[in-house]
Amino acid sequence: MREKHDFCSCVVPPEGASNNDWGIPASNMTKKKRENLGVALEIDGLEEKLSQCRKDLEAVNSRLCGTDLSPEARKSLEKEKNSLMNKASNYEKELKLLRQENRKNMLLSVAIFILLTLIYTYWTM
Repeated sequence: MREKHDFCSCVVPPEGASNNDWGIPASNMTKKKRENLGVALEIDGLEEKLSQCRKDLEAVNSRLCGTDLSPEARKSLEKEKNSLMNKASNYEKELKLLRQENRKNMLLSVAIFILLTLIYTYWTM
């Protein structure tokens, strides 16, 4: 069962349910621990958060359009919608940066491989 925060409708797993491969709850991870996990795992986690945020945004939009709401309820849903849109935007920006870092790491790996291949070829000839 998933629980919701009071301040937004982002669905989050209960304590200890969503762990990465090392058993560290994602919500308790510091930046240093995340760096040790690798860029690819960070990207996967952010894509999952972004997907969930978009689903929550769709749910809020359907509640806004589908029913007659009191002014307070409508204002609350509008505030929640804006919060979710800001979160989604932040996730997208962070994903863009992580993908650039991942691309840079891949190019560095290829360059090292080519360099080692050239050195090996030179020494064996």
